[in-house]
Amino acid sequence: MVLMAAGFYHLGFAVWANIWPHLWFDWMGLEQPNHPMLWRGVGLLVGVLGIGLLIAARDPIHNWQLVLIGFVKSLISAFAVGMAVINGTLPVVASWFLFLDGLVWIMPLAMIMWASLQAHAGIPPSRRVPLSIQEACSQYQLSSGETLSEAAADRTIALVFLRHFGCTFTRQILRSLQEMQAEARRRDATLVLVHMLRSGQETQYLGDHSDVQRIADPRCELYRAFGLGKGGFMELFGPRVWWRGAVALFRGCGVGHLAGDGLQMPGAFLFRNGEILNEQRAQSAAELPDLPGLFDDLRATPGGDKLSA
Repeated sequence: MVLMAAGFYHLGFAVWANIWPHLWFDWMGLEQPNHPMLWRGVGLLVGVLGIGLLIAARDPIHNWQLVLIGFVKSLISAFAVGMAVINGTLPVVASWFLFLDGLVWIMPLAMIMWASLQAHAGIPPSRRVPLSIQEACSQYQLSSGETLSEAAADRTIALVFLRHFGCTFTRQILRSLQEMQAEARRRDATLVLVHMLRSGQETQYLGDHSDVQRIADPRCELYRAFGLGKGGFMELFGPRVWWRGAVALFRGCGVGHLAGDGLQMPGAFLFRNGEILNEQRAQSAAELPDLPGLFDDLRATPGGDKLSA
């Protein structure tokens, strides 16, 4: 309904701008343009956008590109008219146009874009009730062939749940795998990566570190069992994420194609004998695992002497 309303509005604007090209300027008390064809051209472009929004209204999730164009246009329109009013180029009475042409559409179009992102980047859960930790650990196997339950029966497992392999923060983690493995060995533990590709597909991203133990979880069932869910807008696109992302890009980590669930949040756990000994649940997509802190926090709690120093 929002896209239908936006489409008819933009078509109406196109008709108005072409039949009465001087009317808006007369209302605003502004000088009429010397070349009304320019204003008519703007109206035609807006009309094309209106047709696109009407097409998108039939399937907003599938036609997200058209919705994105409308969203960007509304942002630009609101910013341009707002700055013109602030600078005195347009009279204050033009604020109604600022609201009608831009602001009123920004939030609903943004909500449609967020729903499209969730549909295209997310992996829907395979079951309504998530597996328990015991069930998941008895089903999921390490690359060595043993189940997580078997691997954690006599030693501590440092589980690092990754975001998708195209994420710049995952690439940052992969760069530090050697240090992470060394830290886990020093604490008499085994580092295990959990990823969202099918078994074997992850090797192209590991490079020289294909010896690290890993678990394939393409349906994110192990993620859910350990309480790691999907990120919200601020967790995935908040200022902190943008800032740390820019730093990671500056360091050459880069960004790749979506290889997994783009909404999945990461985390790190110490796991042994079917129990979580300590955990680091990421508060944002930019949060990286801190293995020394994970082990040190455990040492500071009662029963922490179960681990080697």
